[in-house]
Amino acid sequence: MGARMKPAEGAMTLAEMKEFAGFSAATQRYVRRSLDIGLERDDALARWSRDVVEAASIRAQARIYERLPEIRALIPDDSGLDAVEPFLAPLITITAFDLGQGRLTSFSAYRFLYERLVGAEVRPWLPAAFCSAAALPHLHPDLRRKLLQSISEAAATASGWSNRQPAFYPQWVEKIDNQSLPN
Repeated sequence: MGARMKPAEGAMTLAEMKEFAGFSAATQRYVRRSLDIGLERDDALARWSRDVVEAASIRAQARIYERLPEIRALIPDDSGLDAVEPFLAPLITITAFDLGQGRLTSFSAYRFLYERLVGAEVRPWLPAAFCSAAALPHLHPDLRRKLLQSISEAAATASGWSNRQPAFYPQWVEKIDNQSLPN
């Protein structure tokens, strides 16, 4: 019977798609670009850069994202403080970079991206990394306020997290010329 999707998996995939659709166009673009870079899916520079400033940003993001394999390997199994620093310090650094780009403007957009970049196992650590990075002084005070206000009390104080891996990984979609569509 192969790789048939169960109804619950289909419903979860649809929920992930709806969540992504609720993000602004700029956030959607940044998430797709980041996944291309972080998961090494495509030539992000060729696909996403529209000018020299964006090309420089993509190169910087690629350098920062070189730490993702290390972060994935260091996800603590529990909340033991001895494992937190080697894991959380680089996660906060990468998070600070992404938040500083101004395209991830809420905890939900950040969580959506990082569950895919790092994996479901990172979920318990995302509120701490997000709040730490969002409070750093390199962000404009208005952006810091907006980011920190975007995390709900439920997300910040959750007693448990799902270990289900994300199913929907948004990708680049080519535009279709309307004249080429059948009538």
